[in-house]
Amino acid sequence: MNGAPGFCGWLRESDSDTRCAFVAGFELRTMADFLFEIGLEEVPARMIAGAQAELEQRVVKMLERERLVQSGAVAKSFATPRRLAVWLKGVAEQQEDVAEELVGPSVKVAYKDGVATPAAVAFAKKAGVQVGALKTITNAKGEYLAATSVKAGRGAAEVIAAEMPKELAGIYWAKNMYWRAGRPERFVRPVRWMVAMLGEKTVPVEFGGYVAGSVTYGHRVLFGEQAIVLKAPGEYEDALLGGFVVADVEVRRQRIRKALDHVTRTVPGLRWREDHELVDKLTQLTEWPTALLGGFEKEYLALPEEVLVTVMRDHQNYFAVETGSPKTGDGKLAPYFLAVLNTEADEAGVAVIRHGNERVLRARFNDARFFWEFDQRVPLIERVALLEHVTFQKDLGSYAAKAERVRELCKRLVGKIEGRGFAVDTNALLDAASLAKTDLTTELVKEFTELQGEVGGLYARAQGIRPAACDAIYDQYRPVSMEDRIPRTAEGQLLAIADKADTIAGMFGLGLEPTGSKDPFALRRAANGIVKILGESSVELGLGEISRAAVGGDEELVRKIEVFFAERLEFYLREAKGQAYDVVKAVLAIEANDVRDAVARAEAVTAVRGSEDFAAVSSAFKRMKNILAQAREKGIAASARVDIALLTEPAEKALAEKSAELAAKVKWLRAEKSYKAALEEIATLRPQVDAFFEAVMVMAPDEAVRANRLALLEKVLGDFSGIADFSEIVIAG
Repeated sequence: MNGAPGFCGWLRESDSDTRCAFVAGFELRTMADFLFEIGLEEVPARMIAGAQAELEQRVVKMLERERLVQSGAVAKSFATPRRLAVWLKGVAEQQEDVAEELVGPSVKVAYKDGVATPAAVAFAKKAGVQVGALKTITNAKGEYLAATSVKAGRGAAEVIAAEMPKELAGIYWAKNMYWRAGRPERFVRPVRWMVAMLGEKTVPVEFGGYVAGSVTYGHRVLFGEQAIVLKAPGEYEDALLGGFVVADVEVRRQRIRKALDHVTRTVPGLRWREDHELVDKLTQLTEWPTALLGGFEKEYLALPEEVLVTVMRDHQNYFAVETGSPKTGDGKLAPYFLAVLNTEADEAGVAVIRHGNERVLRARFNDARFFWEFDQRVPLIERVALLEHVTFQKDLGSYAAKAERVRELCKRLVGKIEGRGFAVDTNALLDAASLAKTDLTTELVKEFTELQGEVGGLYARAQGIRPAACDAIYDQYRPVSMEDRIPRTAEGQLLAIADKADTIAGMFGLGLEPTGSKDPFALRRAANGIVKILGESSVELGLGEISRAAVGGDEELVRKIEVFFAERLEFYLREAKGQAYDVVKAVLAIEANDVRDAVARAEAVTAVRGSEDFAAVSSAFKRMKNILAQAREKGIAASARVDIALLTEPAEKALAEKSAELAAKVKWLRAEKSYKAALEEIATLRPQVDAFFEAVMVMAPDEAVRANRLALLEKVLGDFSGIADFSEIVIAG
């Protein structure tokens, strides 16, 4: 078997039926390019990127599983609002035959008095050979029947036609739909065509009422319903370009950016405001993107910039345009906008389109201006009473009740940080807490919900409320993601923490905590925000302190929320700070309350983990922890303290002396939060630790000596595990 070509994969192993499959090398087979495309009604932009990646992954894995491409095959995928496609090079046109070495029943069971028993006959039938062709092999269990069965490989077209519909049906969509009466298939949008080609031949994949062929379609408007007939997979991109479709997502993205640059430069001194999310969205909304520059009356610039940008960006998919240098950050909004179109027009056509977009934007700005002026008639302080009629959650009451809870929680948090060197304007914070939710009663927020919080801060500033309170109201919902900034001021940071903590405590108290992938009240996002604020500000609060302040005396509920916060801290360290899983686990095993301290300890462990000495000491600490755990399982206790007189071996004396010498220094460095220096000191213990495990038997026959050595290990672990649990660090090899 060792001399067989190709590779060997164990398919199944049991006492009566063991088989090994041998597949010859790919170099002996005929190869061809493979292309698959599914054409659809327009897919929502937010769903396209995930589906593109999943289809590519599914196609590659399917072809690998069916032995049509080598493991690790590289594919290229394409996506537009009307299509998803995958292209692979070097797909075998035929599966290789597979030789299976089958092991059947023992000779004793297979033959009785020299005559084949039913067991032998059944095995021969299964192997597809005559009983006389069975052979005998000897293994560790004795003599057994064996046979070589050859399974003929199928054509790639047959395999793909059978397997591709299953892969299509398995793609995850946030929302699916039925579109054919009485038909079982569901998909994000109705299927309109399919292409499946292996080389120059089509593959008859059937899905959604269509059979795949070699015909695709171009831009719905610019190219109409003309068919584009492909002769080979390699023609795909160029053929679609001729049909006014840029199939490559990255090429389309760069085309948009260049178009925005080009039209912006037609007016000296302008630049478009960078917006990666909007670029991504428009990339998925278009097949043939072009850009145009439009303008609006300068009088609208009297409205807050946040309102204007939200109207342009979130409601019209327009880019804002500004003056000034991007290096100095002094850009001011200019009376222009940039629109990305999914079409191409001559100069007259562009003028018509521009005029239409300007008219729509003007109407939206007029609405915003009306709401801005109308809302100012009722000051925020008078809107507090209106919150009684706005429900926060049916069991937790109105937003008026929430505002009062948040205000009281702010008081408690301020009381906890007094004397910790954190300056906060308490009066401004409490004013902000009282007024924070009042903008929910304004017409502007009802129309532009994305601006809640920001509108409150803007109205507060316009109404002469103290600036610190205005800024806190403006930033109260931040950060909304790990990429978002935290509130700018101390008052804003405390208000955001209190608001989020009150929501978490209330929902947990009702038993509405997140489960699995379900988090209808966005509690994970709220907890992520608290952790991020604590990690990136100077707020001296622990996660446990926040939990208790928000909950009160319910210790069981406090513990549940603390566990929830610890999970979010783990997420923050891994996703936002890029720390390795084992480092995070090691750090949080010691303490998961002080976010900034956890970050500092994780960064220190990451900085030194490449050291051979640190790796060796970490491995030794893991060994110590295991020895102590095994001793406890056996009921073997360590001494209460280390007795120097019972240290008889030179290696254990050296470990005790060196660890005692280092303990005081490491303790001082930890107190100074010089974690990297402390870890470097701990790593110097390596020679003594290595010598100890080479020369000393911990579980000595003498009970007193054994208990003393266990006490020494406990003391070493206790003295040097205050930064991280080193036993959690994964050591190569």
